[in-house]
Amino acid sequence: RRKKITLGNKILNFIWPAIGWQRAITYIMHRLARMPDTAYAISGGFACGAAMSFTPFVGLHFVLSGILAWIIRANIIASAIGTAVGNPWTFPFIWTWLYKSGIWMTSGKQLDTMHTQEFSKVFGHILEALLSLDVQYLMDTAGPVFWPMFVSGVPTAFVIWWVIYLPLKYLVRGHQKLRLHKLGGRAKANGKE
Repeated sequence: RRKKITLGNKILNFIWPAIGWQRAITYIMHRLARMPDTAYAISGGFACGAAMSFTPFVGLHFVLSGILAWIIRANIIASAIGTAVGNPWTFPFIWTWLYKSGIWMTSGKQLDTMHTQEFSKVFGHILEALLSLDVQYLMDTAGPVFWPMFVSGVPTAFVIWWVIYLPLKYLVRGHQKLRLHKLGGRAKANGKE
């Protein structure tokens, strides 16, 4: 680039891609398929990142997806890319799903004081408790919200992993075969000249 992209533009581009959502998703798919690894490793890694986005461990998604990808011998870089499934546009829906389904799976009673639109306040209180090292305050504020989200997050992450992995594996495998076929055709054409 002749003009360097500023940090503000990078952040804005992350939230709303300048090239458009369809081109951004297509670009990510091409980048995934061109990774030098097997279709299992690439799709499994991406699925790890997507699955970890459906857990309440905000701020640890990169680390947890990398650990999970390493355990199942998947691509760790693809797992980092997969965490983009959890983003400012999808987190409100993810957290609402995790909280409501977690309440249903645990006690069936929703907290009177908790509304699903107040997740930012709850995470703010959790951060405040962590910074002040106040364990009791942390348990009082985070416990009633974190536990249902954790209970729901485990089966949801498992389902999301399979929902992402299965179609992506066939897409990546097909793209890799097509790319090898094209490269083979070019090599033959170059050999004849």
